[in-house]
Amino acid sequence: MAITIGVPRENSPGERRVALTPRSCEALVRAKLEIVVETSAGTSAGFPDDQYVARGARIASRKDVFSESDVILQARTLGANPSAGRGDLSLLRRGQVLIGFSEPLTAVTECAAIAETGASLFAMELIPRITRAQSMDALSSMASIAGYEAVLLAATALPKLLPMMMTAAGTITPAKVLVLGAGVAGLQAIATARRLGAVVSGYDLRSAVKEQVESLGAKFVILKMDESGDGQGGYAKAMDEAFYARQRQLLAEVLREQDVVVTTAAVPGRKAPILITREMAEAMSPGSVIVDIAAERGGNCELTQPGETVTHNGVTILGPLNLPSLAPYHASQMLASNLSNLLKILIKDGALAIDRDDEIIRESLVTHEGKVVNPRVLELLATSKVMLNS
Repeated sequence: MAITIGVPRENSPGERRVALTPRSCEALVRAKLEIVVETSAGTSAGFPDDQYVARGARIASRKDVFSESDVILQARTLGANPSAGRGDLSLLRRGQVLIGFSEPLTAVTECAAIAETGASLFAMELIPRITRAQSMDALSSMASIAGYEAVLLAATALPKLLPMMMTAAGTITPAKVLVLGAGVAGLQAIATARRLGAVVSGYDLRSAVKEQVESLGAKFVILKMDESGDGQGGYAKAMDEAFYARQRQLLAEVLREQDVVVTTAAVPGRKAPILITREMAEAMSPGSVIVDIAAERGGNCELTQPGETVTHNGVTILGPLNLPSLAPYHASQMLASNLSNLLKILIKDGALAIDRDDEIIRESLVTHEGKVVNPRVLELLATSKVMLNS
């Protein structure tokens, strides 16, 4: 009997992505899998139901999608969808596989709730950054869209033009853009700002990314710090408050010269570090714009209000949430590709094979057979229980 892949409609507020696109469904159908998609699941992303049917998928109710499927694919599972995700718990069953963004390092109680259903949860945030898993790295896929969209938001909010222009009224000088954090999102923000004609600088506490920043035509800002922020797996490591205080002191002078600042600094499972204090923002020129991509994790700017636009002392601070949903068509295409590639190693000879000797499976598997099995999540869960009981 063929394995059935289910795609529910996303019900998290503001979420417009869908876990599989019609084209990705066609490829999975060719691989002898059955696909069942909830009614209107892809509509917000630009994929109507008839496109799914044309590519071999079936359309069904949400209840039927969960009851008929061996594997459920979601952009946001319960951990990343606390407001509406609990409604799906009663639909999950033992032995079922659930794959999607799950916020496993922060939403540990939600992960425990999924474990109680007996379903096996794979968190896309935990896909290891190894060569073999690059095609499954949904965090990087979504971060590239976030960096692009952040610059577009900044360009719209800025009361200036980004490029230099020769006009009948004279020459307009280009805007200055600083990107803090040169991960995937930051590098895409740099590339986008450069395409729009701005003079761009980039800063990251990881010295190893200097060459990447400069390869995009931006200037790498060097702050004289005593310690490197290079962490494992390509991520920045968490630093102590003394480090961040020194960093803020040195950054303050750089910020005074900028028209736009895009902040992208995040450490997995932790609150985003404060890079821009109230005083630093107040020292920026009126009309300047800060776009805080890290708003979902508390923000890199002290003045950021997640999901809101704040104007303080003439400086506009944007705290956008779920930036990939601003481009749901391509975000869904990329996410569907990442999820489909993960399915390839989970399904062997027409059967589910959760091989925990495989590094990708072992690292991304959060719950299995009624238990939380990921060591990092288990440790955080134990800590949260101690705090609740103290």
